[in-house]
Amino acid sequence: MNIRDMLKVTGFKSQSLITVGPDEFVSAAIQKLAYHNKGALPVCNDKNELIGIITERDIVRKCFVNGGTFTNKKIMDIMTQQVAVATMDDDLDYAINTMKKKMIRHLPIVEDKMVVGIISMRDILGFQYEETKAEIKYIHLLPKRSLLK
Repeated sequence: MNIRDMLKVTGFKSQSLITVGPDEFVSAAIQKLAYHNKGALPVCNDKNELIGIITERDIVRKCFVNGGTFTNKKIMDIMTQQVAVATMDDDLDYAINTMKKKMIRHLPIVEDKMVVGIISMRDILGFQYEETKAEIKYIHLLPKRSLLK
């Protein structure tokens, strides 16, 4: 199954995408992360092109190490610039393998350099759980077969 199919099933709406700009302060990212209950935000330029990502982990590790602070720090100062991405037509296995290999939990979805969404490992696991749950719930409808033949 590809990402597009998963997003159709889960009711994904691209208009609910929350992004930040590189010149915004980290405090704005913290507020958006908290208010929208997100773990990561795509960083986009004024053309809505993906140029980075900022995560809760980035903030903690790059702002608060050694008694530091986020005051007056801009997103461009701490964002991850080399961002692994997926497209709507990529297979879920690609997304899972990429997240595992890169040790990340969020994967932006892009079309022509424009960010159209972001999926998390939790999104994928939740989707797979619902798919499996449905299979288990209806497994009793399968004809019974003898295990000994």
